[in-house]
Amino acid sequence: MSSGEGKVVFVTGASGYIASWLVKLLLERGYTVKATVCDPNDPKKTESLRALDGAKERLHLYKANLLEEGSFDAVVDGCEGVFHTASPVILSTNEPQADLIDPAVKGTLNVLKSCAKVPSIKRVVVTSSMASVSYNGKDLTPDVVVDETWFSDLAFCESKKLWYAISKIFADEAAWRFAKENGIDLVTIHPGFVIGPLLQPTLSPSVEVFAHYINGAKTFPNDNCKFIDVRDVANAHIGAFELASASGRYCLVGTVVHYSEFLKIVHKHYPTLHIPEKCQDDKPFVPKYEVSKEKAKVLGIDFIPLDVSVVDTIESLKEKGFLNV
Repeated sequence: MSSGEGKVVFVTGASGYIASWLVKLLLERGYTVKATVCDPNDPKKTESLRALDGAKERLHLYKANLLEEGSFDAVVDGCEGVFHTASPVILSTNEPQADLIDPAVKGTLNVLKSCAKVPSIKRVVVTSSMASVSYNGKDLTPDVVVDETWFSDLAFCESKKLWYAISKIFADEAAWRFAKENGIDLVTIHPGFVIGPLLQPTLSPSVEVFAHYINGAKTFPNDNCKFIDVRDVANAHIGAFELASASGRYCLVGTVVHYSEFLKIVHKHYPTLHIPEKCQDDKPFVPKYEVSKEKAKVLGIDFIPLDVSVVDTIESLKEKGFLNV
């Protein structure tokens, strides 16, 4: 018998990048999946989900609004596990409160409020981000290992206008406070920069950035990138639900590499792609650091090698017509 047989779980924002992989892998494991999307009648949002193996029998799509309290009550009823992945990823905005912070915080609390009413729910897994872990102003040098004990610093993020990180800091704090006060078994997953094949027909924000650097960018940033494969992220969510002893926060980063190293990998596999050869500045490359994998490995994650993720992402971009090759 597969691990999810007879079990009902709920996924928010199911048409998103991570969530669609999560739905796919949950269905493969035999789970019945209830899932919300903004508009169940929009084929762009639902076609790729309805086409998944097992979707016909065990996937049920609902409409829900993150900002509407109570809109998840009926859907979470009868579920054992809840995966809250729906949260805006906007990398630049003039309205951070309305575009990012409110939906992230209120959406998370609305899902948790619905969960608090349902005794069948054993655990809630929330998709957070390394953005709420690693931005604390500490120097990231080769001897540094970022781990789950790190928390991003609000004042530092405000000084750098890191609105996405701020939305994640606030959402995390609200989630943990509410879970504690209401006796909810909560786990948060903190992925880095997510790449890997796309199931949905639209570009996710992270893959859009990835595509930009292999599809016409003139320069690359003098910075490191914390890469993680979307399939590892989805599997980590399932591990966080299935493993009874899972608790707290989990950092999820497969490899930290400088953008120049990442582009070397692209060039090795795709020598004809026009990738930027110049760095944005003339300074020495910023040093690399590590993100601990120890805790994440307990969830059964082997970490897909970066080369494999890069190739699979590019093949997916080509197949979906997002790459000028």
